[in-house]
Amino acid sequence: MLLAGHGKLVYERISSMCVDSRSALPDHFSPENVNDTAKETCLNWFFKIASIRELIPRFYVEASILKCNKFLSKTGISECLPRLTCMIRGIGDPLVSVYARAYLCRVGIEVAPHLKESLNKNFFDFLLTFKQIHGDTVQNQLVAQGVELLSYLPLYSPAMGWIFQCVSYHAPEALLTEMMERCKKLGNNALLLNSVMSAFRAEFVATRSMDFIGMIKECDESGFPKHLLFRSLGLNLALADPPENDRLQILNEAWKVITKLKSPQDYINCAEVWVEYTCRHFTKREVNTVLADVIKHMTPDRAFEDSYPQLQSIIQKVIAHFHDFSVLFSVEKFLPFLDMFQKESVRVEVCKCIMEAFIKHQQEPTKDPVILNALLHICKTMHDSVNALTLEDEKRMLAHLINGFIKMVSFGRDFEQQLSFYVESRSMFCNLEPVLVQLIHSVNRLAMETRKVMKGNHSRKTAAFVRACVAYCFITIPSLVGIFTRLNLYLHSGQVALANQCLSQADAFFKAAIGLVPEVPKTISIDGKLRPSEPFLLEFLCNFFSTLLIVPDHPEHGVLFLVRELLNVIQDYTWEDSSDDKIRIYTSVLHLLSAMSQDTYLYHIDKVDSNDSLYGGDSKFLAENSKLCEAVMAQILEHLKTLAKDEALKRQSLLGLSFFNSILAHGDLRNNKLNQLSVNLWHLAQRHGCADTRTMVKTLDYIKKRSKQPDMNHLSELALRLPLQTRT
Repeated sequence: MLLAGHGKLVYERISSMCVDSRSALPDHFSPENVNDTAKETCLNWFFKIASIRELIPRFYVEASILKCNKFLSKTGISECLPRLTCMIRGIGDPLVSVYARAYLCRVGIEVAPHLKESLNKNFFDFLLTFKQIHGDTVQNQLVAQGVELLSYLPLYSPAMGWIFQCVSYHAPEALLTEMMERCKKLGNNALLLNSVMSAFRAEFVATRSMDFIGMIKECDESGFPKHLLFRSLGLNLALADPPENDRLQILNEAWKVITKLKSPQDYINCAEVWVEYTCRHFTKREVNTVLADVIKHMTPDRAFEDSYPQLQSIIQKVIAHFHDFSVLFSVEKFLPFLDMFQKESVRVEVCKCIMEAFIKHQQEPTKDPVILNALLHICKTMHDSVNALTLEDEKRMLAHLINGFIKMVSFGRDFEQQLSFYVESRSMFCNLEPVLVQLIHSVNRLAMETRKVMKGNHSRKTAAFVRACVAYCFITIPSLVGIFTRLNLYLHSGQVALANQCLSQADAFFKAAIGLVPEVPKTISIDGKLRPSEPFLLEFLCNFFSTLLIVPDHPEHGVLFLVRELLNVIQDYTWEDSSDDKIRIYTSVLHLLSAMSQDTYLYHIDKVDSNDSLYGGDSKFLAENSKLCEAVMAQILEHLKTLAKDEALKRQSLLGLSFFNSILAHGDLRNNKLNQLSVNLWHLAQRHGCADTRTMVKTLDYIKKRSKQPDMNHLSELALRLPLQTRT
């Protein structure tokens, strides 16, 4: 880095001398563009360097300013590179000389990438001096300095790797072949061979895999371990395919060496690479053999505890190639392989990796017992990792993966087996609320699917199964924490029970929901922020009212018993003083009671007789309905009176007009009391000048248009009694 910085500074300094007030030196300049001052300074640099007596400093300083030759001559760089290459021959220490060649290759490919000849010359010169490494001089020096050969040889790898990469970059096939043949002729060439396999194109190495294996066999084990050579070969074969006829022989030759390794760390580093090759080109039988061998080597003395990253890599490679999970889990040693992940955090990450692959690649629902048993075990492992310290994001991720698995399980029309699976899942994943919610929705869908498939078949067995589904939901919902999650699931499950003619079970769900309303807190946490709960309660109750329209009364509990219970709960609930949600709810109740007074309801559920059929317009039923309407209206009017304060007049005006519109839409204005009430509300909305004049005008125009319809003459009289307030 220091030399590169030095060369850059010198070049920029000389270049700045070529800049005058008229123009700067162009990017692709020639020596003719350089003024005499710059040329003289450049020559001065080279003369000073030539006066350095020591070879190595002179070489490095001149190489660092090689680019400056452009200021003097068009052929300066092409002439200097061969000279500098020959200069390195004077360096006696092979380790020093190889790094000198690496630096020259680096500079050469930077300033003159088209001059390949000097790169090749450096490579072939290096081959000529390679034997020095194993000569007496170097060996004696190693002994004198107390350095072992196994520690010394890897020092060459970075420099050799860089030289080989520079030479092989965009090199023709003939040159690569010549380089390989030259390497073959050298003895004890393990280090050289490793650099060749690391630097050459993967396709070149893969097509000559058997040649490389032959060369690896002939290498001396003492200088450079053969398993590292096979690892380098395996890395290439992970990127490019060898000839098809050689693939099995390549695996056998490599594994003969790998399986004999005594060091667990050496073994796993090599095995990890060759798992990729095995998965790419062979069947589950060969993969199973490899996994068994890994288990055999890594289990003694718990060696696997020091190699979790490599073991994780093996799992990832296996699942990346086996997208058919019935095949994957039929690999006998796959699950025993997972047992080596004893550290919980690592084990959970591996399980997440498997589940992500399943969700991504599993296209069709499955009921394969091999897949189900294996994935239940994996999901159970993820679930059991949840504790009080687990982050919410992590819980959501685990729940998402488990839910993805649950959604992909289908036993077709074997509904009992499907329900049994959901029962088992509930017991296994009880600590993750989103999973329980998913299970409840799945069971409700199962009940509806049963009803659809068994349509017209009212066997006791079908009815009993549906009741079992309903019971599953009723038992599971109380275990949930979220208050609105429980409320909405009670409502949804009650609707499903009603659709399946399970009337008493539907009543139980609705009663449970009504009993839960008083427990709704003032605020709830949403995405880590506290929000007022009343808007959510209002939304839920409006949905609830829509369902109550079609729920038939229980013969033992009196007329509209569910509506009465819900009204009592609403009355007793403590509402915010600044909120009008209670009145909005009462207004929705009026809409419900109005719909219940109709001879025929707006909608029904197949094979369920609602109150319009049960009572058939009975006068007692209608009288009870009217009493409830009067009670609710009294509550609304009482609330409007409390708003007769300066700070609440705007709210009073808006609520008064809203109540007026409800009476207009749902009430019988031929009733004198109701007619007079609507007039009073109209005046109340305008009393203090808070009403929006445009809205009032549109409302009155609507009444006048509607009065022209048949049987609507009474609205004409009403319109005459509704004056518009004038503002001065």
